[in-house]
Amino acid sequence: MADIAALANEATGVFFLSLSGPIMSDKPDFAEIETFDKTKLKKTETREKNPLPTKETIEQEKQSESAS
Repeated sequence: MADIAALANEATGVFFLSLSGPIMSDKPDFAEIETFDKTKLKKTETREKNPLPTKETIEQEKQSESAS
């Protein structure tokens, strides 16, 4: 991370910001993406943590609420 030094002149209320290090540009650097090896990624199984209820479950809940 770049070192950030801020200088302030309290008498005039003027602030100066000095960045030492690389400055971000509007265009992203794709060098890392182009050399990325996706064969090194581990295979994972995706599971929903909080799955939505099925239509049948909703109907059962509606019936149990109306019976109460």
